[in-house]
Amino acid sequence: MTKEELMRKAIELSIENIANGGGPFGAVIAKDGEIVATGVNRVTASCDPTAHAEVSAIREAAVKLGTFNLHGYEIYTSCEPCPMCLGAIYWARLDKVYYGNNKTDAKRIGFDDSFIYDELSLNPADRKLPLAVMLPEEAIKGFEEWAKKEDKVAY
Repeated sequence: MTKEELMRKAIELSIENIANGGGPFGAVIAKDGEIVATGVNRVTASCDPTAHAEVSAIREAAVKLGTFNLHGYEIYTSCEPCPMCLGAIYWARLDKVYYGNNKTDAKRIGFDDSFIYDELSLNPADRKLPLAVMLPEEAIKGFEEWAKKEDKVAY
């Protein structure tokens, strides 16, 4: 498939998902024009705030390919990824993101992530969601064990 056909598939998934009780978002992960995985937004349908199209596609691709590293693959998504999805895309190491609608388009229909972008630019102490350090001297033990582990898989 061409890049345009892959994007059209993501858009088609987003439109079909509306009729199936989900949000207007679809995503496709592909390599060399071949679809490896797809995802749609199922946040309200599955009561899972992380069930965004991109995250769902990443999860499916990782399971299907048996790896957390999706280097060599691209994602086509009907809308510019939100901060959570963008983070997941970076962690998955996808090579490129193609998107249709942008975050301003999403905001116009009630999907406004600007508060998250605003919060991320603040110092943790100044954010609306309180963040508090607790038991760091105990928590560090897990990191110390990880640092000593000789057969760990780096990610």
